[in-house]
Amino acid sequence: MAIPVVDFSKVGNGASPEERAATMALIAKHCEEWGFFQLVNHGISEELLERVKKVCTEFFKLEREQNFKQSPLFKSLSDLPDGQKLENVDWEDVITLLDHNSLISCLQFRETMAEYRAELRKLAGQVMEVMDENLGLPKGYIKNAFNSGGEEAFFGTKVNHYPPCPKPEMVNGLRAHTDAGGVIMLFQDDVVGGLEVLKDGEWFDVQPMRNSIVINTGDQVEVLSNGRYKSAWHRVQAKPDGNRMSIASFYNPSMKATIAPAPQLVENGGVGVEAFGYPEFVFGDYMSVYAEQKFDPKEPRFQAVRAM
Repeated sequence: MAIPVVDFSKVGNGASPEERAATMALIAKHCEEWGFFQLVNHGISEELLERVKKVCTEFFKLEREQNFKQSPLFKSLSDLPDGQKLENVDWEDVITLLDHNSLISCLQFRETMAEYRAELRKLAGQVMEVMDENLGLPKGYIKNAFNSGGEEAFFGTKVNHYPPCPKPEMVNGLRAHTDAGGVIMLFQDDVVGGLEVLKDGEWFDVQPMRNSIVINTGDQVEVLSNGRYKSAWHRVQAKPDGNRMSIASFYNPSMKATIAPAPQLVENGGVGVEAFGYPEFVFGDYMSVYAEQKFDPKEPRFQAVRAM
């Protein structure tokens, strides 16, 4: 079974009413059943995406690769006896980009990624408006919830590389987890796979697809939707060949934002009311819990933040 693919151009002004309605229904279905789907025709130019791949690949080779090969993680895996597995670590190299990245010396990398992040921020707004409409919420509801508390929403980008692993069966690429935040947009390698998503107790590959953007919903969208949209468990498998690029951008609530199920969805009933009952909390408090429980079941995180 393949991860769903959505043609995002069919929700725009150029689509017929029938096309738009069908595509909106597909997105709602994928948010409810998968929490993961791939966007094509998303409005970000192929030329920019090709530049992003180029500068990220070159940046890793010039600035990061040698340090990774000399890291304690690399040595620990090399020294590990056969039959054992490294626990509580991930076979990845990661840097985080915000709006100001003055510590990164490569101007071309900084400028290209700033341009890319601006396009992703726009796409996040469009995706959230689609979710608003599908959930029957006022336009801008999710974005406004994330931009509450007197602060702007957090928008960060993690540039990950998963280098070839000499013993892939003995270490995780990235341990299984759900994402803490809101809407996550992933530009992944179009050749080297490894990302998997859990659905109905089975792990499925998130197939590489050239210049698509993978969308997944985080824990805060699950809460705001009162459980209609679930944050999906996902992981990355270490691979013996290929250096997998993965660029994840996160549109998250501000740390002071108050998050709770949308009143309209509580009044109309929903998964959260009957089966769980999502709490109201400040996102910064949730992140304090998540930092210690990221790879643990998510329901106790909600219970823990309820008690704070």
